[in-house]
Amino acid sequence: MLHRLEFLDLQVFILVAELGSFHEAAQRLHLSQPALSRRIQKLEDLLEIELLERTTRRTRLTPIGTDFLPRARRMVEEYESSILGIRELATHQKGTVTIACIPTAAFYFLPSVIRGFSEAWPGIRIRILDVSAKEGLEKVISGEVDFGINMFSAQSPEVSFTPLLQDPFVLALRSDHPLADKDGIEWSDLEQARLITVSRDSGNRMLLDNTLSAEGIRLNSFYEVQHLSTSLGLVESGLGVAILPRMTMPGPDHEILCSRELPEPRIQRTIGLVRSNSHSISSTAQLFIDMLLEHWGRATCS
Repeated sequence: MLHRLEFLDLQVFILVAELGSFHEAAQRLHLSQPALSRRIQKLEDLLEIELLERTTRRTRLTPIGTDFLPRARRMVEEYESSILGIRELATHQKGTVTIACIPTAAFYFLPSVIRGFSEAWPGIRIRILDVSAKEGLEKVISGEVDFGINMFSAQSPEVSFTPLLQDPFVLALRSDHPLADKDGIEWSDLEQARLITVSRDSGNRMLLDNTLSAEGIRLNSFYEVQHLSTSLGLVESGLGVAILPRMTMPGPDHEILCSRELPEPRIQRTIGLVRSNSHSISSTAQLFIDMLLEHWGRATCS
């Protein structure tokens, strides 16, 4: 079947999926709409599945089409790599590295490595998807990205994990908060504080809840938000305090926010490199991984 798949059919499907419109995709590809529809129909007949749901107003992916989209993108990228740019790719003059990274780690881990990598291989583009731990893991497993930077808790038998850094949780609060003047924070100090937390399906929240529950520690979770950055905004507004990974905090010279170490039990997350066990790593992505490990790998020994 694979040899009957046509490159243009995959391109047509990807563009229709991204634009949500047969008409716009046909204009973009300089095809008539009937010709474009025939391409989609031929692809669906070949795969024996329905990829797109067509309505009078909009076109959207079926569940199977949603699963097939990252695979189609990867097939197109592999075709372009193997046929169109083999010489440049072999010498790493061109290419793309796609990384799924949890948002709090994207700024901390990547800029210094990207800077050195871009100086060494200026023709290689870096694409960063800053997504949740769960979504990042899914993208590594599906092959939509080359690799991920994620928490150890986001694990699966389908991936391998290389630890890079331990990130302890700290208490985030305003510098004028009464607790900011204490020499040491105790859990009892936080029982009456209004705690700002992220949603319960967050990996950071689950790690916090599991640790506190095991120790019988109960805190007043008063506000709930979706993103760590939002919780910091509420802390800065004086609405409460938050327990966050240290990596999330701004620098020590911040005018309003500060952090304090938490008492035992220590809560920390392990951040590391996540690779698929079933998808091979491109030589271009391996170059980036090698530089990342060279830069951050020593953290595992410290």
